[in-house]
Formats: sequence, C-alpha cells, structure tokens
Amino acid sequence: MTKMTLGSYPHMLGFEQLERLLERTAKSGNEGYPPFNIEQTSDFSYRITLAVAGFAEDDLSITVEDRQLVIRGRQTDDSEGRIFLHRGIAARQFQRSFVLADGVDVGEAVMENGLLHVDLTRARPQKVVQTISIKKG
Repeated sequence: MTKMTLGSYPHMLGFEQLERLLERTAKSGNEGYPPFNIEQTSDFSYRITLAVAGFAEDDLSITVEDRQLVIRGRQTDDSEGRIFLHRGIAARQFQRSFVLADGVDVGEAVMENGLLHVDLTRARPQKVVQTISIKKG
C-alpha cells in the first residue's frame, strides 16, 4: 500500500511545508510533564498555561526556534546535606514544544501561583483579491 502525502494531491500546491510540520510535531517527544492548558482568549489570541510548581523564573526558558515555541525547565538539585525520610518531589527538567502557524506571535509570559502563562496572538487575515490579466498568445 502506498502512503498518501499532501504532495500526492494535484490541487494541493505548496503544502510540502505543512507535511514536514506535521511530521516534526509527531516527533516532538512531548511527554506528559508538565501538564498544560491551551485556551482561546479571543478570536485572534491564545494562552498556553503550564503547571510549573517548584520552578523559579530563572529555572525556565522560552524560545521560538523555526516556528516552534520551546519551553524548557531545569531545576537545580539542592538536596546536598539534607536527609529525606521520603522524597516525592524530585528536581527534574522538561521541554515542551508547540508548533506555531505562520502569523502567530509569542507575546508575554507571566508566572503566577506556580503556573506559567504564555500569550500568543494571531495576525488578522487580510483578504486579498488579485486579478490576473490574460494575454493573447
């Protein structure tokens, strides 16, 4: 059986990037940590909220790499010299990736009560009508 790709459809011109984007998203390796929400805050804005309890602002980094929002967390292990009778809260690191469509920009990031909020905005689409003249051959 032949695998169908977007390039296999003759009416889908220029969608090769979308196909690569879907493949990259499938390979992004996001695990279940930390949990997150994505909400639509208006017709042209979104908010990603990650539960990052135990992380300080300096433990987190937010970058946009090739239309991909990458949020990383790295905690330092401060357990030296401490004796734990039970250790259920481990210092751990994470990386969460979100693929951004063209026209989506990352706004501000705010840390509040153990939650990291990252605001995104999408440019309003412009309606463009182009008339192509036909020349006699």
